[in-house]
Amino acid sequence: MHHRFSPRVHGFSYRLFMFALDLDELPALSRRLRWFSVLRPNLYSFRDSDYLPTGEPAHHPSEKCHIISDTSLALKDRVVAHLAGRGLDLTGGRVLLVTLPRVAGYLFNPVSFYFCYDRAAEPVAALAEVTNTFREMKPFVLGPETRALRGADTPRDDSATFRLRTPKYFYVSPFSAVEVAFDFALRTPSTRLAVQIDDYDAGHRTLTSTLTGERTELTDRNLAWFTLKYPLLTLRVIALIHWHALQLWWKKVPWFPKAAHPAGQRDLYRPHASIAGADARLDPAPSASSTSPFA
Repeated sequence: MHHRFSPRVHGFSYRLFMFALDLDELPALSRRLRWFSVLRPNLYSFRDSDYLPTGEPAHHPSEKCHIISDTSLALKDRVVAHLAGRGLDLTGGRVLLVTLPRVAGYLFNPVSFYFCYDRAAEPVAALAEVTNTFREMKPFVLGPETRALRGADTPRDDSATFRLRTPKYFYVSPFSAVEVAFDFALRTPSTRLAVQIDDYDAGHRTLTSTLTGERTELTDRNLAWFTLKYPLLTLRVIALIHWHALQLWWKKVPWFPKAAHPAGQRDLYRPHASIAGADARLDPAPSASSTSPFA
């Protein structure tokens, strides 16, 4: 569900399904499942290179951005190394990735979530990897210090919630400035998934996004059913993004050109050509424009 509060009200919700993959179990899943493969084509396919490209150069990296020199590392090893750069030891632990794989070869993930557990199976961190329609990626780390304390009314299960509000410095939508803050509330999956990402501008919530669902066993039969129920899911997601962007433009919501503020876009990977060659000066925030975002 997405709901925008200002400067114009706009909301929508739709159903989908996502994979929750233990990164250690990928080879076994590829052997067991007919419709899912790792590193080879299938109806649903998974490639390490589609995620967390921390071995590549980052755009305007800060001290929080850790470059991993070994580009041959598997995805779990990159997650472990990325968090080790922040002083977190995941050796012997588990990483659960909630994501959309390639569907019929086509990949698009607005956001993927990594839930990280230590060797004692205790949830110690979460990572949100946000991808925009320019195929740029930025990981946001929620470490042990962001874990919310369990209250008296908190369900007594094995889940934990990680909370963080941080400037995004990333071009996610042409209808939001890059300095808007993300407010993450990521609950580790158990029988249900419940995550929420809000946008805050000058302390005011302007947008809320939620993702909730119930756990279902990953089997060939379920994959076949969900394929019929939600065909070509990644194509549907990218089509819906552009459809709702068109509606926001029609409502005359101010938009922000991507290339107008390159230095405000930081710690991201695979920068688009519109900002890749920009210098690192801190240019002023762009003013809203009424030009079409589809130009």
